[in-house]
Amino acid sequence: MKTYLPRIALLARCLPLVALCSLGLSACRDGVDTIVAGDYVVTMDESLGVIEDGAVVVDNGEIVAVGPAKDIYRDYQSTHVIPGDGRVVMPGLINGHTHTAMTLFRGIADDTELMTWLQNTIFPLEAEFVTPEFIAVGAELACYEMISSGTTTFVDMYFYPEVIAQVVDSCGLRAILAAPMIDYPSPGFEGWQDSHAAGVAFVRQWQGKNDRITPALAPHAPYTVAPQHLQEVGDSARELKAPISIHLAETYTELEQISEQEGIPPIAHALNRLGNVRVIGAHAVFAQPDEFPLMASAQFGAIHNPTSNAKLASGIAPVTDMLAAGVAVGLGTDGAASNNDLNMFEEIKLAALIHKLRDNSPTALPAATALSLATRSGAKAIGLEDRIGQLAPGMAADLIQLSINETRSLPVHDIESHLVYTADARDLINSMVAGKLVFHNGEVLTIDEKQLRRRVAQVTESIQQALED
Repeated sequence: MKTYLPRIALLARCLPLVALCSLGLSACRDGVDTIVAGDYVVTMDESLGVIEDGAVVVDNGEIVAVGPAKDIYRDYQSTHVIPGDGRVVMPGLINGHTHTAMTLFRGIADDTELMTWLQNTIFPLEAEFVTPEFIAVGAELACYEMISSGTTTFVDMYFYPEVIAQVVDSCGLRAILAAPMIDYPSPGFEGWQDSHAAGVAFVRQWQGKNDRITPALAPHAPYTVAPQHLQEVGDSARELKAPISIHLAETYTELEQISEQEGIPPIAHALNRLGNVRVIGAHAVFAQPDEFPLMASAQFGAIHNPTSNAKLASGIAPVTDMLAAGVAVGLGTDGAASNNDLNMFEEIKLAALIHKLRDNSPTALPAATALSLATRSGAKAIGLEDRIGQLAPGMAADLIQLSINETRSLPVHDIESHLVYTADARDLINSMVAGKLVFHNGEVLTIDEKQLRRRVAQVTESIQQALED
């Protein structure tokens, strides 16, 4: 068997998706599922770091080994070897906050103040159009966009989460799907009681049903959910052992309102009411310094949404200050209606840039830290740090492979800097979730693009007619 190892290594680096066993090599009989190689393997693991000329071994949906390619090819064989010349392998990106089906509202009422945008455009359109059928189309469109831009895990908060769960089950992504609940009438609900009951029922229905899907509860925000209802959802989350996703400290108006009503700022108010439970707090633009110790000690993650918050002029979250205080911070796109796309590479780069401006320091948020917000730190912020965000043995095989050989982006001097400031979604070659390819050589493998386009066109026509009336 050892006689064949040099030949296996050579083939693995030179041929795409080599079926080595078809060449009659006995070494393949007891091989692993997949070996993914790269000129660089950016593990985001503190002990492994960046491995030049490396490879990742995947078997049964998990990472078995990570190391120099020469060692991997010596110790492992596979019928499925993805070559690494001119490529980098890294953890799949984590979108910590979005509203999937709002892709169908992309570009509606742009350049508008947040509350005007919500009350005059989004809420009325949701009341008219949001149905299970609408959600199915919008969620699939979002999943297509995320798959094709390197996201492998996302946290969602939108109506009819049971429909979104079916889409995620089919498309192969990993997700925390949070059932929305609010004190006021919303699509499908009269108010708090029925929306809360439906959220609890959703969690019970989907817990343990799919390893890639984590059901969660989503009280909308402190200004739309009464204090006693926040406490109620916290009790439910503890009973169900489910996480919570919530908008927190998004605007200065919210900060003023909650501070006046409750005597403390929004994040402290929400965490006090929700109690000891995993909380994923979107935005945190107006997180206050005296809240940082509570945020750092609680099961809490702050999700920074730089593009959405910039577009709506909400402000810039104090990310560097929160990180210095030990707060877990991740990145999110928010919905496509307030961002216009779900491209996490844009969020990574913008986060790195705007915090240099905010802090008046070019060293404020280095490339490695910005990259971590969408990988290792982002995984911690959503409570999945034991499964995703790093390429290390025992972690889920959620990874992406990018080209670093395009003429437009040469040369590569520092790979982490390149991934933050130069690389983008166009460079994606392969994407894998739980050991299965969902994207390969420019094609989303799990969604019928032509059929999706037809369905999107039908919904778009209906929305445009409503806007013209």
